[in-house]
Amino acid sequence: MKYGYSKKVNLSMEVTELNIRKSLMDVGFGVLTEIDVQQAMKEKLGESFRPYKILGACNPPIAFKALSEEIEIGLLLPCNIVLWENDDETVTVSAINAKSMLSVTGRNDMGEIADHINGLLQTAIDAV
Repeated sequence: MKYGYSKKVNLSMEVTELNIRKSLMDVGFGVLTEIDVQQAMKEKLGESFRPYKILGACNPPIAFKALSEEIEIGLLLPCNIVLWENDDETVTVSAINAKSMLSVTGRNDMGEIADHINGLLQTAIDAV
């Protein structure tokens, strides 16, 4: 299933993360949360897992507008960006499809916000 917009790059996990953080900033997003899944699986379960990070990105003006229109939209925030290392040592960086995510609201007026978010996130990923 396709949850978002992805790109595979021939960069290290560290360089990819630095690049996506910078490109997110360039389009008005900041990273509010970060989950190192590999580390969490090791600490909580004693299991090994590939390098995998989840970054919770937020664009404050867009978040404010969305929350002002639909207070419960906070359940769907922030916009997640995930990075993982592939078996061939490439890295995939992927952003949530905001249109699919916001469709659960049943509000047609969220489509314009979602399209705007998707455009910004795709620009950020394309810049990696």
